[in-house]
Amino acid sequence: MTQLQLLRAQDYPRMPWKNGGGFTEEITRDAGDSLDGFGWRLSIADIEESGGFSSFTGYQRIITVLQGDGMRLLVDGQASRPLLPFDAFAFNGESQVSCKLLGGAIRDFNLIYAPQRYRARLQWFDGSNRLFSSASTLLLFAASTHVEVGLAGEETQQLGRYDCLRVDGNEGLLEVDVQGRFCLIELISH
Repeated sequence: MTQLQLLRAQDYPRMPWKNGGGFTEEITRDAGDSLDGFGWRLSIADIEESGGFSSFTGYQRIITVLQGDGMRLLVDGQASRPLLPFDAFAFNGESQVSCKLLGGAIRDFNLIYAPQRYRARLQWFDGSNRLFSSASTLLLFAASTHVEVGLAGEETQQLGRYDCLRVDGNEGLLEVDVQGRFCLIELISH
């Protein structure tokens, strides 16, 4: 049976980075309560200065700048393209990664998942969109101040900036109508 959970940005717990270099607001995760026990985790991080990233061995990461001028990553010695707002970038969680800010502080959005346990797809949308998904878990993350989500057979959900609608237990082809700028993350367990 499909379950909906509306997660509000003001309620996200704030926790220190694994490497102690900053803070993360955890949006949601599949399970576990340490920084290693989860199968997938969605979070927002504030990066105030250029520096190193925490290592997450056994995980894949997808990062997107939400606010600020952007950054460039150095991943295992290779420079990324300039990462500007709403331009997702994937890298291996165990890579040696550091960032160079392109201006002042930024806020970013992170999906970290264990590829041996989950298949994941992350896409950014803006405007009016009708989507269909058969993923067992869907996460709809609002990046604009007002995002409206309509799921077949459910009441329309109103999301504010950085709120997230979590849909678990989907067993069919789910129709999703969304207005606004948002990120759709689809997770399927192996």
